[in-house]
Amino acid sequence: MNSNARDLGSFRDPCGHVYEKDGKIFRTVHDAGFENYVTVRDTGVIEALQKKHFLIAGDECDPVSVGLSMPQVRHVLEHPRIPFVSYPYEWSFSQLKQAALLHLDLHLSALEHNATLSDASAYNVQFKGAKPVFIDTLSLIPYEEGTLWAGHRQFCEQFLNPLLLRAHFGIPHNTWYRGAMEGISACDLSALLPWYKKISWNVFAYVVLAARLQDKAIASHSESVETAKKQSLSKAQLTGILKQLRRWIAGLLPKSQGATVWGNYVETHTYASEEEREKREFVARFVQQTQPSMLWDLGCNAGEYSQLSLESGADYVVGFDFDQRAIERAYARAQEKDLAFLPLFLDASNPSGGQGWLGQERKSLTARSNANAVIALAFEHHLAIGRNIPLMQVVDWLIEQAPTGVIEFIEKTDPTIQQMLALREDVFADYSLETFTQALVSRARIVETKVVSKHGRRLFWYDRS
Repeated sequence: MNSNARDLGSFRDPCGHVYEKDGKIFRTVHDAGFENYVTVRDTGVIEALQKKHFLIAGDECDPVSVGLSMPQVRHVLEHPRIPFVSYPYEWSFSQLKQAALLHLDLHLSALEHNATLSDASAYNVQFKGAKPVFIDTLSLIPYEEGTLWAGHRQFCEQFLNPLLLRAHFGIPHNTWYRGAMEGISACDLSALLPWYKKISWNVFAYVVLAARLQDKAIASHSESVETAKKQSLSKAQLTGILKQLRRWIAGLLPKSQGATVWGNYVETHTYASEEEREKREFVARFVQQTQPSMLWDLGCNAGEYSQLSLESGADYVVGFDFDQRAIERAYARAQEKDLAFLPLFLDASNPSGGQGWLGQERKSLTARSNANAVIALAFEHHLAIGRNIPLMQVVDWLIEQAPTGVIEFIEKTDPTIQQMLALREDVFADYSLETFTQALVSRARIVETKVVSKHGRRLFWYDRS
């Protein structure tokens, strides 16, 4: 971003926008949202939610002093920077579940202060390590007795239905969510459910009935609008709905799909204990000498080397993996040990691109790239062999992610690659140590190399600064 750039994901809100200015994050409060903001602030709910770590901190600033004085701007809030912005289609089941529970807990706490939420967007939640935090202060508005839950449908589409997709069918939400940024509609989910699942009270009330109401609304829009205007919901009823939803979601678990290909990698990899020790020492020394504020762990698996990197001096680690079970294990590690570690889903052959309005509302992975260092251990062959991407291009892409890093190269004779080639033709004539090295030295300086297995696996420490 430039020295005073508006975040392109905040343009829809007439109440205020998000800006980055000189490395700091600001949220403007416009005329349209000023009265609600002041009313809510004066109830004490914002301070209370911040003390519970539900809501991101926000210090009031003078618009003139921070260079954001504009005709419609009445207030400015300065927020702490989120280390890495992620989206719901990059989260694991457990992360989406924790984000949903945070949203409900925040809403319940807000109601205690006579405040409510104007919407229920999952994009209003971000993660700092393993902990979700709500980031849109202006979504908090005064509660008026009898009003309906404005964000009910949005909550179901962006939180509940994606979770149910995995809980009932074992299908991860990521690909569907990425293709339909507003989540999964009740109509779509209901069409998938067999009759015996629809007789569950929760599923019937929140999916089947919601789908029928949506169909009815489409068929008779004006009549539905008039009916909606006459509906009311007491605070006690709304509180009851939120609590019931919370109990249901808290008990949801992903339907077992058995062992995934790399989910047990930590237990089944081909390293001997001494070889593993040498690999860990190499990575630890790299991190100790580079001291990255942001490190990306590509192919992070269960987060073993992400944790090692944090212990060796990295300030924050974002891990990426394609395997759902591995991401779940990595997130469990981050939670259990309270690590500054955010594991995310990534298909590196098809990374998140720019999406939404004008292709800029949700930023691409490249646009969000902020790594000082990268480690890619037992990773490159999944692209070069597993996805038929030329090795030279794989190396170029890896080096592009950060100015320094460690990349592990695996020889074609390694048992792991031999297993990958067992049922397919070997068409990878250019996959060799020589090709890999040539590609690396054409873009960066090789600082150090080390063979770390009897099968010839090598670690390459590169620097392109």
